[in-house]
Amino acid sequence: MSRPQTPKLAVDGAIVEDGKIILIKRLNEPFKDMWALPGGFVDVGETVEDACIREVREETGLEVEVKKLLGVYSDPARDPRGHTVSVIFLCEKTGGELKAADDAKDAGYFSLNELPKLAFDHAKVLSDVFALL
Repeated sequence: MSRPQTPKLAVDGAIVEDGKIILIKRLNEPFKDMWALPGGFVDVGETVEDACIREVREETGLEVEVKKLLGVYSDPARDPRGHTVSVIFLCEKTGGELKAADDAKDAGYFSLNELPKLAFDHAKVLSDVFALL
């Protein structure tokens, strides 16, 4: 008997400093050269919180602390690679220097009224982030 197919599990970190959000420019498809929250897939045996901290560090060079669950985004059409559920956390920067690394081509700070074109459903996510501020 085969196991049913289930969605992939991903995480993203929303890091806000002085009213600006940190975004990365994607190096690879899907959404190559578009901006997104730093994040990625959860490894087997890893908590979603640890995955978020790892992915943010790998893509931005920043150390963060997970502060709060923002939400779980599960629209089956949110990722063209297939059904992917993303757990998104509000994080606080605790160290490091912002620099693009791993799957990121660039990294920067953006205010709500200066957002670039965003990958995935991150426009909705950022609307939810800034509604909390």
